[in-house]
Amino acid sequence: MTRLDSGRLTAELAVRVAPNPGPMTLDGTNTWIVGDPQRTPPVVVDPGPLLAEHLAAVLGDCGGRIATILLTHRHLDHAEGAATLAATAGCGVRAADPAWCVGSDGLREGDVLFTGTARLEVVATPGHTTDSVSLLLVGEDGGACLLTGDTVLGRGTTVITHPDGDLGRYLASLDRLERLVEERGVPTILPGHGPLVTDPLERLRAYRAHRLARLEEVRQALAAGVDTPAGIVARVYADVDRSGWPAAEQSVRAQLDYLAGGPTSD
Repeated sequence: MTRLDSGRLTAELAVRVAPNPGPMTLDGTNTWIVGDPQRTPPVVVDPGPLLAEHLAAVLGDCGGRIATILLTHRHLDHAEGAATLAATAGCGVRAADPAWCVGSDGLREGDVLFTGTARLEVVATPGHTTDSVSLLLVGEDGGACLLTGDTVLGRGTTVITHPDGDLGRYLASLDRLERLVEERGVPTILPGHGPLVTDPLERLRAYRAHRLARLEEVRQALAAGVDTPAGIVARVYADVDRSGWPAAEQSVRAQLDYLAGGPTSD
């Protein structure tokens, strides 16, 4: 599957793909709608960019009522439309970054939210950004799936956004998600961009292997005397289209921080 189309996936879950495709957003931002609007106001996860037609479509998917809006992280392609949608729907916005909250409630590790028969458990997964969270969705039948924002994508790999991102914390978050998938029997990841991930364990292990392989390539570049981020990108990311080099340079800077022994902290 190479694309996720807008629509209802189950009685408790729907997706609306924002019309903002691009190299960093793939087919567009996936706005997730959790809960059956016939039974209760849904929860909206990542309302996406400030595009009037998209926000109107999301509100329509919710039956005109929204319980609350959740943000997986602060990047504009996920969060820009949140305050406007909240004002229209008369609800709050909850985020790990207080700057993006509307109302007094944030998102903290271990928080649990309910919408009808569905339950959302907040899992802190920093690394892509310092405020990145994932959400474990448990349905009425007890089955679980995992909303990951940009921590895990439907295609390709994510960027460690320097200086906000942190490779050490990202690797730890991948480990945590792998344990969660194993312990809770999670069959599907619902990413922030791209199609559903139906092989979560394999994808998470591939993500870790990819990061470690890139890190080794950076080490080799340094050993060869290539010591600038731009130079390392040209050597290590030569297989990546040049349009992706600015993003690759962010990851390289995060890799250099990691190799220098910082700035990971808890």
